[in-house]
Amino acid sequence: MIDKSLLPQHVGVIMDGNGRWAKKRGLPRTEGHRRGAEVFRTISTYASDIGIPYMTFYAFSTENWKRPESEVAVIMDLFRDFLHEAEDRRAENEKRGFRFHFIGDLTVLPEDIRALADYMESQNPETWRTTVNVAVNYGGRSELVHAAREIASRVRDGALSPDAVNEQTIAELLYTRGQPDPDLIIRPSGEYRLSNFLTWQSAYSEFWFSDVLWPDFTTDDFDRALEDFARRSRRFGGI
Repeated sequence: MIDKSLLPQHVGVIMDGNGRWAKKRGLPRTEGHRRGAEVFRTISTYASDIGIPYMTFYAFSTENWKRPESEVAVIMDLFRDFLHEAEDRRAENEKRGFRFHFIGDLTVLPEDIRALADYMESQNPETWRTTVNVAVNYGGRSELVHAAREIASRVRDGALSPDAVNEQTIAELLYTRGQPDPDLIIRPSGEYRLSNFLTWQSAYSEFWFSDVLWPDFTTDDFDRALEDFARRSRRFGGI
């Protein structure tokens, strides 16, 4: 058991390794994504149970559109399944204290998915224990471009002085506005990079990497990441 005061307030997870997991087993890559979706449900539920207020899962990046159309179609179907399942379990999710938030440019997603996501967010409970951010068609650089365009528009319209632009101005225009920056970012699968995930928000994040592929990731692995985080000294540039 970890002292709750040492738990991160916000954990970001790069769900990586689904395709390699399937390939190792002689299965279609899509089966890896199906298994990965199950692990997402397990970890988000566990995080809520132990008292982590914010979780952000990297589900689909702006670069993932480069994948084969058939694979993208399956991922979109899994997203639909998640949204329908969340609606079916609304009472259970409310009791657990889940609040769902979708970050990224959803305007290019299929219309039915956008409508389901909007409806799901509109049904969020007024009181909650854990916010689950699902990053779909998300890219950290794209997010910053979006913020920069909004700032430029406000300056052009005279609503904002260039001299008044500061870090807080930008933070308030990000998809995660109103939320703390991630204390910890977890990346399984043996890769050691951010891959355009929470580029601005991760400036002072701790990182935890594992060779475990996401479909094999367990609550024990999550605990190991939390235990490692609890042992770290975070000085934020101080002594």
